[in-house]
Amino acid sequence: MTKQLKIDIGHYSSAGIKAENQDSVNYCIPTGSTLESKGIVSVLADGVSSSEAAKQASDTAVKSFIHDFYSTPETWSTKKSCQQVISAINSWLYKQGSTHATELRGWVTTFDAVIFKSTTAYLVHVGDSRIYRLRDGDLSLLSKDHTTWINSDRSYLSRALGIDSILQIDFKQLELQPGDIFLQTSDGVHDFISDAEISAILGSTHTAQDKSQRLVERAIANQSDDNLSAQVSEVIQLPSATKQEVYEKLSELPFPPELQPGMKIDGYEILQELSLSPRSQIYLARDMENDQELVLKTPSSNYSDDPWYLDGFVREEWIGQRLTHPGLMKTYKSHKSKQFLYFTTEYIKGQTLRQWISENPTPDISTVRDLISQLSSALRAMHRQDVIHQDLKPENIMITPEGRIKIIDFGAVHAAGLAELASVLQRQHPEGTLNYTAPEYLMGEPGSKRSDIFSLGVICYEMFCGALPYEEKKVNKFQLKSYQHMRYIPIQKRRKELPLWLDQVLKTACAANPVKRYSLLSEFIHQLKTPQDVKVQQDFEPLLQKNPVLVWQLISLSLLLTLIASFYFR
Repeated sequence: MTKQLKIDIGHYSSAGIKAENQDSVNYCIPTGSTLESKGIVSVLADGVSSSEAAKQASDTAVKSFIHDFYSTPETWSTKKSCQQVISAINSWLYKQGSTHATELRGWVTTFDAVIFKSTTAYLVHVGDSRIYRLRDGDLSLLSKDHTTWINSDRSYLSRALGIDSILQIDFKQLELQPGDIFLQTSDGVHDFISDAEISAILGSTHTAQDKSQRLVERAIANQSDDNLSAQVSEVIQLPSATKQEVYEKLSELPFPPELQPGMKIDGYEILQELSLSPRSQIYLARDMENDQELVLKTPSSNYSDDPWYLDGFVREEWIGQRLTHPGLMKTYKSHKSKQFLYFTTEYIKGQTLRQWISENPTPDISTVRDLISQLSSALRAMHRQDVIHQDLKPENIMITPEGRIKIIDFGAVHAAGLAELASVLQRQHPEGTLNYTAPEYLMGEPGSKRSDIFSLGVICYEMFCGALPYEEKKVNKFQLKSYQHMRYIPIQKRRKELPLWLDQVLKTACAANPVKRYSLLSEFIHQLKTPQDVKVQQDFEPLLQKNPVLVWQLISLSLLLTLIASFYFR
């Protein structure tokens, strides 16, 4: 049976000898799918006593982080979620402390968070509170105090939430092992207790709650003169699954039978078959409850025993429900109990971009520019959600009768949030379709937003001239030894009337080496719209490459003249 992540967490906090406890500590262990997609959060903040609103600052930081972290998109990576949330909290605290928003001046606090997701711990740290880990009896300090020492007796906090409008946080990720024990402490604890004492208490058989209390009580006994807080998180079990378990989970629902017009499935009436391919069947259907027309997509029985295919099919539905943009196909959440494996999407009338390219062999620049701008807007919406499409091609793009673009396939997408989950499914080949796949995938390197820009550049090139910017690759060759092996074909060789500035833009968009590519979609679109900003660079092309016949003619002529001269002087 598939195992879930289990963490035993406990905390204890005390004002100590002070009248007010300005520390704040808490955690959240969600249930259901949120446990898998976002993980478990453990947070500690120590309000800086020199600020008037120290307690309010620490309470706000802890409560806001837990609430807002779980409100970030599931597609976001943990790092992006943390950065966005912490930045917002810091801005709010800084504004509260530096304006007349309240009577209290200075909303400053240290901050530590540990996020346990799948088989990884993500650490967020700013200030002089600390994060430790005990593994196999060995205690390690995982955070660095952000303090600056004036002399041996005096120091000040150089980084904390609320000090400045600009914040630099430490972010670290570590692989988890069962039995790992993480400890978060305020300085009222770790300044008054030795590493040996910490190791002894953490290594005992007590619960996480008891260990936290014992650490605080030991520091008090050691004459701590500050607020004291400790939070202990012990890894009891890590999520794991065998390939068989993953397959069984993905194939819980049976494949639908072959559907025909007039057949009914889970409250949907099949109206007609729209598309049939080796990978899926797509039908126009009617929701019998509200009379809405929609598309019903079913998996191909050819892949009934392929976990990776099933994972992509399920992922496509999941992603489509979390992306919102007029240029991205919507997938609907089922409000009925499914009896079979399928999902439903909006019904998009029109033609594929592949059909459009066939019907428009020599389009003008403004028409292509408009369609590419729409595509870029849809891709940008995906990238903002930490999602890379990875399989952009003319067949996966629809154009409505009104001239609007829709991306319709999400089966190969990379969502940063999903990628953080441990999986036994291993990719056997690069994502996407070979001639539109970014070269870095073929080199065995990870993709990025620039990978989608490459695919968009290839599509733009093909829209102008109906051909590819590189020689077509063989289907069975998935490896590329060097970016230099790919030679860009100037678009003027396809359509002589197209301007040089356009070729420069396209060459940059689909540059083989991602470093030489546009880093942002906005850069690509800006240059596509403003040719006056494009610096045309004429690449030197050796004569042997440009006109090999002429070169050999000149060599032959030279040899002939040499022979004649030799004969004459002899």
